[in-house]
Amino acid sequence: MTQQPFQLPEFYLPYPARLNPHLEEARAHTKQWARGLGMLEGSGVWDEGDLDAHDYALLCAHTHPDCDAAALSLVTDWYVWVFFFDDHFLEMYKRSQDRDGARAYLDRLAAFMPMDLAEGFPEATNPVEAGLADLWARTVPAMSAHWRERFSLSTKNLLDESMWELSNIGLGRVANPLEYIEMRRKVGGAPWSAGLVEYVAAEVPARVAHSRPLGVLRDAFSDAVHVRNDIFSYQREVTDEGELSNAVLVLETFLGCSTQEAAEISNDLITSRLHQFEQTALAELPRLFSDHALAPDEIAAVLAYVKGLQDWQAGGHEWHMVSGRYMNEGARPTARLSLPFLPGGLGTSAFDLGSVFTRRSMEMRRRSFSFTPFERTGPSVIPGMDLPFELSLSPHLAHARAGSVEWARRMGLLEPQPGDPGSAVWTEQKVRGFDFALCAAGIDPDATAGELLLSACWLTWGTYADDYYPLVFGRSGNIAAAKATTARLLSMMTEDPAGTGPEPVTVLERSFADLWERTAAGMSGTARAEFRATMADMLESWVWEVENLAHHRVPDPVDYAEMRRRTFGSRLTMYMCRLGHEGRGVPEEIYRSGTVRSLENAAADIGCLINDIFSYQKEVEFEGDMHNHLVVTRAFFSIGYPEALHICHSLMNRRVEEFQHIVADLLPRLCEDRGLDARARAGLDSYAGELRDWLAGVLNWHRKVRRYGEDDLRRQGGGLSAAVLSGGFGMAAARIGLPA
Repeated sequence: MTQQPFQLPEFYLPYPARLNPHLEEARAHTKQWARGLGMLEGSGVWDEGDLDAHDYALLCAHTHPDCDAAALSLVTDWYVWVFFFDDHFLEMYKRSQDRDGARAYLDRLAAFMPMDLAEGFPEATNPVEAGLADLWARTVPAMSAHWRERFSLSTKNLLDESMWELSNIGLGRVANPLEYIEMRRKVGGAPWSAGLVEYVAAEVPARVAHSRPLGVLRDAFSDAVHVRNDIFSYQREVTDEGELSNAVLVLETFLGCSTQEAAEISNDLITSRLHQFEQTALAELPRLFSDHALAPDEIAAVLAYVKGLQDWQAGGHEWHMVSGRYMNEGARPTARLSLPFLPGGLGTSAFDLGSVFTRRSMEMRRRSFSFTPFERTGPSVIPGMDLPFELSLSPHLAHARAGSVEWARRMGLLEPQPGDPGSAVWTEQKVRGFDFALCAAGIDPDATAGELLLSACWLTWGTYADDYYPLVFGRSGNIAAAKATTARLLSMMTEDPAGTGPEPVTVLERSFADLWERTAAGMSGTARAEFRATMADMLESWVWEVENLAHHRVPDPVDYAEMRRRTFGSRLTMYMCRLGHEGRGVPEEIYRSGTVRSLENAAADIGCLINDIFSYQKEVEFEGDMHNHLVVTRAFFSIGYPEALHICHSLMNRRVEEFQHIVADLLPRLCEDRGLDARARAGLDSYAGELRDWLAGVLNWHRKVRRYGEDDLRRQGGGLSAAVLSGGFGMAAARIGLPA
């Protein structure tokens, strides 16, 4: 027997695994169902022995321990179908590298998921199509239209992103860690599994289904499920099948470490994501219930869904430990630890305190709450950052420079305002040194004079607000005031440009209202709604930062990377670059495609990493802030600043390589697959060029701005203002009805 490439690590298992009593009924039913649809003998993929060894009924009985027999059989059929699809796609298209055939195969499957069953189904030509038609017809009548749309999308993602895996195999390319997490959610299927949890447990209310807490719960659940699967399936996927989409391989390649070390780090990532799941469930869900005034039955549905995700997490691990599909020899069961006050009886034997309080998981939790603010760091070390993108500067730079400073003066951003002590953030000397017009001139060199001035003003306001939130709310831990301030700003972004929001009271509000009115007036309704949503993401992400500061909690690395794109305002400034270019012929669905979103995320992460490398001393030593990629990396790996800098710089470089890979390889394929005409292709190329400008402009600004150097920080008197330290914001809070 082939030796396993590494020893399985000791897993963090906070939830008890239980078993559905209808297991045998599901086993018998699903075997008959699979045979009837041609998935066994003669399929060229499985025979009965394969199905028995994989034992998907056992998986579902562990992951859905409380549902009735009919629901368990239906869910088991879904898992038989999805695993058969995965193996069928491997045999038919991955091994042969038949990309055209794979695209046609995947395109047909969407027709087997109609929103209205009255539309019917095409005639099935293979077991995958026949199985999907049968399952869709049996499942969706019990669910709302909103759930159907979400489940259909996650199923399409699961199917379509198989092309991403196929492309990487063809190129011999191993993804970088951030890219991998993003794509694995789509191709790995755990978000799809979360949809089936809703079917079995409870459908979440549509009005909160897309909220941050539920999104984080789904994503943290998905990442833990996927990385756990990657650990158990490394031997089969990487050694036997030549698969490159595996978290252990991704970390092994990126970090240059041994396979065993990569497996242990992968396990740490699982633990971190489960800690994030718990933090979100305990700290963010109660606020969600309050903010949206959920009814008792809606709260019960969300809690049942959360419990369903926990059951899945525990049951999925139990199944991996025994399934013949995976590498599980020599797995280290943890000795059971029982105490007199713990529950006993049926269904509790798997509860294992030893696996909850593992040394490694406890150490990771301790590090998450052990950040030392205002630690002496010394000057930030700036490694070589030669992006392969040419810098261009707008000829209207001088105009924007003068105009943006004048606007800031007129709005009151340059000196403390009477009755608004929270406004004591900047001086004119600081703003001139920050030179936001230089940033605007680099990220959008083709802008008109008016567009460039508006962009410079938005950058001025966004950075002022980004400084304002941690100064005014972060150190005091006043989450309620931060949320109330955000709610007022959101209310000023009226959907009707002629509409009026609340009267601005603070400098922050007055300057924001001015920019919103100037920007929204010339937009279409669709563009205005998208711009508003982009702005809302950024505003709400600053509240998330305030919450972390209040709890002294260093974020989980995945949650941080994804929220950093929002706190940095990446999508906002990218969207500003798109304004004025609506007529270039690129359909909106192309901008929303996974390929373009991946391109934007890669660019955003590069910009965020640049900023965090330059701003490390400013944030840690002068501001006592932990929201920095290097801080998060240090906490996760328990390493020093030089090692964290090396990892973050390497990640930035890998994201640059990915950006270029998407432009060179994936955008042309997207154009071909979607049948875009020459005008649309040129428009998409132009947008990629704008993102290159954005990156070159961001790096150039960081190199030249007087904001991050140690001399600049000491000269500017970095840190908390006296007004804020004295609690002076209470007066302004009272004036606008905020909790003091």
